[in-house]
Amino acid sequence: MINVGDKLPEVGFKVMGSNGPEALSAQDLFAGKKVVLFSLPGAFTPTCSAKHLPGFVANFDALKAKGVDTIGCVAVNDAFVMDAWGKAQEVGDKVMMLADGSAEWSKAVGLELDLVAAGMGVRGQRFAMIIEDGVLKDLAVEEGGAFDVSSAESVLSRL
Repeated sequence: MINVGDKLPEVGFKVMGSNGPEALSAQDLFAGKKVVLFSLPGAFTPTCSAKHLPGFVANFDALKAKGVDTIGCVAVNDAFVMDAWGKAQEVGDKVMMLADGSAEWSKAVGLELDLVAAGMGVRGQRFAMIIEDGVLKDLAVEEGGAFDVSSAESVLSRL
């Protein structure tokens, strides 16, 4: 698993562009920026839709006031699903919806979650990161289905 002080891997994401899914490199996302990146098990799932993503949308101004350049939401879903979920949640340009469709990024940081037995395949764990210029400065990983340390309010307290 990635540790505080480590450089984020060069594995990128997919985002929805005007002509469909587009690649977004880790370099383009992280270089020279303060990024809050949070991961959740899946788009349109209960806690993710009712609490996790909405908390970052609601706290957008407070996060920006703490010097955050970009807020990113990553899930092991494709760019079409992440785009549709972002629209359904009315994130606008507040949260960048990052698709990790094959869990390559989640695996590269060692934070994948095996939900094969539950019929959901391999997903990403629920966590939040604070990243500065591509280096991990803070990592909070939830334990066993909890939702606390990865919330927007918790991230704000650590900025």
